[in-house]
Amino acid sequence: MNNVIDSITQASSLIQALLFVVIFSALWNIENIVGLTKGGYAKWRHFLTNSVFALTALPVQFVLGLAFASVTKWTAEHQFGIVQWLPSQTNLAVVFGVSLLLLDLSEYFYHRLMHKFKLLWRLHLVHHSDHVVDVSTVLREHPAETTVRLLNTLFWTFLFGVPVWCLVFRQILQVVFTVSSHVNARLPDRADHMLSWLFITPNMHQVHHHFQQPYTDRNFGDILSIWDRIFGTFARMDFRDLVFGVDTCPIEVEYASGLELLELPFHATKITA
Repeated sequence: MNNVIDSITQASSLIQALLFVVIFSALWNIENIVGLTKGGYAKWRHFLTNSVFALTALPVQFVLGLAFASVTKWTAEHQFGIVQWLPSQTNLAVVFGVSLLLLDLSEYFYHRLMHKFKLLWRLHLVHHSDHVVDVSTVLREHPAETTVRLLNTLFWTFLFGVPVWCLVFRQILQVVFTVSSHVNARLPDRADHMLSWLFITPNMHQVHHHFQQPYTDRNFGDILSIWDRIFGTFARMDFRDLVFGVDTCPIEVEYASGLELLELPFHATKITA
């Protein structure tokens, strides 16, 4: 078992990249068949605009990836952090479960903070300003927000003492849920009601992308939906009432270039509140 974990950990970047491509491609084609806005927008143009952010994220991910390697090595060597203090004979599944719960909780609060503070919201607004939420929307993250997000995860990885293999497996899960939650399609209501007791579903996350409050500040979860239920931020709405985007950002933002979206957080005139 340890050999399998080591192999996956060592090949984690390749696994995550391949998994992303496979899931992205599969969901792209599902959108073409049963998408909520099938044929209602220039899908390839939309993808090309959002793909700019995949390029701007690479330098940040590379630099902070080195930081994650150093932090996890140090916490392991010094037995520092909550997870490192678990008894040495603790089952690996329990170690991973504890690590996942702690990091997912930190991600939930990070997401809430991005909505609460104006400066952080300006960065996060780039993601929410998308007027058609589909799989390419997952790419649409301002590089400054990517930096903030990864620094947040780095801090909690250090404080919790998350082992490198747990971090890798959690990132693999995060790829699955982050991409799938942005698909421009919905689960059948019955399946959604069952799965959303524990996990973030596309139906749930679409509510978070509704253009008006209070729904914009609902369903903050990353992988697990339990935090939204525990902290009172869970919500449902009829998909026929869904309108993607942000009511304080002009409709013209949808037709902006990647460069204009990169500049959006720094242009107060384009954000009315």
